[in-house]
Amino acid sequence: MSSAVEPLAAAETLSLGERAYRRLRDSIVQGTLSAGSRISERGMASALGISAQPVRDALRRLEQDGLVVTLPRRGTVVAEFGPERLAELGRIRAALEGVAAALAAERMSGTDLATLAQVVRGMRAATAAADTEALAELNERFHAILQGATGNAFLVKSLEALRAYDGLGRLRALGSTPKDMPMALREHTGILTALRARDPALAEARMRAHVLRSLTTNGVLVAARKN
Repeated sequence: MSSAVEPLAAAETLSLGERAYRRLRDSIVQGTLSAGSRISERGMASALGISAQPVRDALRRLEQDGLVVTLPRRGTVVAEFGPERLAELGRIRAALEGVAAALAAERMSGTDLATLAQVVRGMRAATAAADTEALAELNERFHAILQGATGNAFLVKSLEALRAYDGLGRLRALGSTPKDMPMALREHTGILTALRARDPALAEARMRAHVLRSLTTNGVLVAARKN
């Protein structure tokens, strides 16, 4: 499977370990490296055009993220993720996103709030135009600004690791159909209102409800609702 991964570009400024980590993570999320596929350090290093050490470092991080596992007599393989596991991880992400919103309500600067308001205005325009690609980008920016405003590096890193599972579950945080777009816009607007009011409890509740709704819309929590 190593040949399915594109070599790293020499012009990039990130460390080789970080670049290898991101390339492998994206390949797993996108399905280029499928569940159960064996990853050879030497083969992957050759495919990426780098030495084995950065690949070793990347695989260690991916194992911490739960995206790969080391098995006896098989070595490192891409982890398997069933519906129940994805639903469980989705609930964890909803809880952490809620905590991030609560912290942001207490710590966000006026500049951050103004930037977030600008993002929501962009969401409104993209929703009216049914521009799903623009909405996806704006959604990422909204959450990145909010999480960055917490000042909590551990929380941000944890959410970044969980974001990979969205791709494994084929999620779109804004909903998978045009009818979901206005609902997502209302939810983001409500979160912004709570942040402006400096109301941690309301911001947490609204963010958590937003994430859970998006997971339910995309079918990730269907199995959980039946239990």
